[in-house]
Parts: sequence; structure tokens; C-alpha cells
Amino acid sequence: MKEYFEIGKITGTHGIRGTMRVFPTTQDPTRFERLKEIIVEIRGKQETFHIQKVTYHKQFVLLTVKEITDINVAELYKNGRILIPDAMAIPLEENEYYTRDLYGMRVVTEDGEELGELIQILETGANDVYIIQKSPKDKELLLPAIKDCIRYVDVENGVMTVRLLEGLRE
Repeated sequence: MKEYFEIGKITGTHGIRGTMRVFPTTQDPTRFERLKEIIVEIRGKQETFHIQKVTYHKQFVLLTVKEITDINVAELYKNGRILIPDAMAIPLEENEYYTRDLYGMRVVTEDGEELGELIQILETGANDVYIIQKSPKDKELLLPAIKDCIRYVDVENGVMTVRLLEGLRE
């Protein structure tokens, strides 16, 4: 089964010629300029589109594709997800990992204490915050995604080793 990365969400249209207004969910919005085609997923279906033009307006990427030339057709794709195949992902540097690989990861302290599973990632202005929980009845632990806390991430084995700073646990 082919895996995909989401790089944007279609929030609406721009102009009457079918240009789509996209909120980028990638760290590098200029990556749209390097793509020849995208996949749009909406209502459980995926369609491939060929990029003609990429421009920017405020925090949005304005995307013109060959297959859509009318605002009414473009409106049908509002709230769609823009995907690219794994093979087109930006290569990782050493000690980097994709956010999607962290979900469900087992989280343990440096002393081997089992804290639970990473169930959610909150994107804040300064740094991400990982939400860890042992079971649905247990209280969530909020862990800042900073070097002082996140000591080692073993994506292959699904284990994150952390150091709990003072005050993180009640």
C-alpha cells in the first residue's frame, strides 16, 4: 500500500478561474514549486492534478492546476487534503523524523519508567507539545518537544526516551 504525506489543505478558491487557496501543512511551503503534480483527497477519493502555477498570498499557497479552470469546479475540492507520495518527501537529516511516525510511540523515562503512548501532538508557537497517556482513564501528561525532555527517538522500535523536567508531573 502506498503511503502519502499531507502538505496542505484546500481552504477555498481565489479568483474565478479555479485557482485553489491552500493552507500549507508542510514546514516548507515553497516545496509546491518543485512539484509537477499533486493528489487531492476528498470524501474518501483521490485525484491527481498537474500543477500549472504556484503563487503566494498572505499565509496561503495559491495553486492553479491544469484540470480545473472554473471556480465552480474548484469549490468542489474545498476542505480537500493535498497529498504527495512518500517518495517525494523531503529527505530527513540525522536525528530527524516525520511527525506521523511519533503517533502511538511508547514513551519511557531514562530510568525505564513506562509513561504511556504518544496520542496527540499540539503545535504551539515555540515548540510542539506531545500528549502522553497510559490508558483512557489515566490523566494525560503534556511533554514539551525540546532537547532537554526528548532524549532519544527510536522510530524503528517505536520507543521515545524522555527526561521529565521538574514540574511536568503532578
